[in-house]
Amino acid sequence: MWCKNCNIETNEEKCPICGEKTVEDYPTEVYWCDNCRVPVMQEVNQADKGICQRCGKPMKYLAADIRPVFPEERLLIEILLKKKPHQWINESVWASNNRYYINGKSVALPNKLFQKANADEYIEKLERNKDNNSYEAFDRYIDAFVEANRTRLNYLIDESHTFVRKTAAKFPEENIVLSFSGGKDSTVTADVAIKALSDPSLVHIFGNTTLEFPLTIEYAKRYRKNNPQSIFKIAENHEQVFRDVCEDIGPPARMMRWCCSMFKTGPITRVINSLYRDQRILTFYGIRKSESVSRSKYNRVEDDAESVKIQQQTVASPIFFWKDMDIWLYILAEKIDFNDAYRLGYDRVGCWCCPNNNQRAQFLSRIYMPEQAKAWRNFLIDFARKIGKPDAEEYVDSGAWKARQGGNGLAAAGDVKIRFTNCTTEDHAKIYRLVRPMDDEFLNMLTPFGRVAPELGQKLLHEVLVLDIRTNVPILSVQPFEQGGYEFAVKIRTMNVKNHDDLQHMVGYQVRKFNACRKCLKCESLCKAGAISISADGYYIDPEKCVHCKMCVTAKYLRGGCMMDKYLRTKD
Repeated sequence: MWCKNCNIETNEEKCPICGEKTVEDYPTEVYWCDNCRVPVMQEVNQADKGICQRCGKPMKYLAADIRPVFPEERLLIEILLKKKPHQWINESVWASNNRYYINGKSVALPNKLFQKANADEYIEKLERNKDNNSYEAFDRYIDAFVEANRTRLNYLIDESHTFVRKTAAKFPEENIVLSFSGGKDSTVTADVAIKALSDPSLVHIFGNTTLEFPLTIEYAKRYRKNNPQSIFKIAENHEQVFRDVCEDIGPPARMMRWCCSMFKTGPITRVINSLYRDQRILTFYGIRKSESVSRSKYNRVEDDAESVKIQQQTVASPIFFWKDMDIWLYILAEKIDFNDAYRLGYDRVGCWCCPNNNQRAQFLSRIYMPEQAKAWRNFLIDFARKIGKPDAEEYVDSGAWKARQGGNGLAAAGDVKIRFTNCTTEDHAKIYRLVRPMDDEFLNMLTPFGRVAPELGQKLLHEVLVLDIRTNVPILSVQPFEQGGYEFAVKIRTMNVKNHDDLQHMVGYQVRKFNACRKCLKCESLCKAGAISISADGYYIDPEKCVHCKMCVTAKYLRGGCMMDKYLRTKD
């Protein structure tokens, strides 16, 4: 354990000096050995810091983290910097973000270089020079890299195996799942878990978002072939087309990644439900705290309802404290097959058009996926014009589209606004606008509040009552209603409750769902009882499964009661 406040190691969960909670990881730095020409990861407080484990020579500080540059990316960088192709073919080349290190010496590539680069020109030069590329020197440096970092590697393996075995001991073997994305982190996590548990037959779930790199799909197929004993399930949304959803509610943005729920978490939830129903499972994820600010706030093991996207799982990450360099050390030392997109220079291989991708990743897609990249840029420009941006091309090329928030300029934005009037003839009654007539789907959406009783109520008014599940006393009166200014409307009256406003507030959330649902599948993932299902036929809550926990109508778990509220809300 480590106290970051006092910078000391301790066996206690709280620091004996300052009393602060300790953490499991140890601060590390990357040094460069000029003699071996490789980077070496060392703990900040180790006794022989700055001395190369391989040759015993002094080293110099290099960076906080680093990754290898494969020959394919090295050639591209040479061309970008107007160097002679293969000028660095015999050199040791590494990178940290857009900063490259050739034999330990730094070369920075500004973002504008990637943004304005002529992709067609580089495609032609790469094609002309790729056959003369070689891995001979690269492989020699990797052998030295592994040897120089052997102590670090042994620590990573021992610690992660211990963590996996300790965490998995609380679950039946058949309830252990590996989340497989085709990226380097999930690849390492799978390998660590399989070796730690000595079980090559673990369940893998691959979330195919339909926006994966072609090389990711190739790698997933290769992985499946190379691991024939594993149970490999593919989770995919067959009911939605990404581009069609973008037309309706706009493309994803950094703060509005509706695609994650619709095309990843939701389909994965369905696979988990089909395999385990309401059983608790342990999922090993390749989450690392150094990846982003948001992930640094995670815990290594998460099972809290607010933190876990899929309610029936406990999430654990064996590689939570690993750096990029640790991941590559493990892959290259253990000789693990990996996604070839990394050889091209991608440092992450999620969705190829993700708004979180940096300029370098977008440039690489223009090089290696030119047709898809051009089509996506054209779509973004058309969308920018649609929402009234005066300089659509600048809006797209500058990356401003990634910072988009809300549904400004979109017709769909009106669907998330809860429009109502207070009834003038009855207390605690509101008249809500609907986008279509009140039907069985709407009435079913009231299931979280109690038993929907269509047989009760005044027949002439087509009234339906909702009964408290414990007392069988009516708490909601629901009836279609004609309202001036609303083409379709419903009157909902609360009764026999202590707080009428709270109940009406939650009812409003269900009205929003009815009006705005785009089948994002968030509600399916949120429901710990597996009662909610969303299909081409509509939104359905199984009354036999619903436990009336009201998580799906509570802002703490689902802000606004519907994910579309976040993506389509506009300032009035």
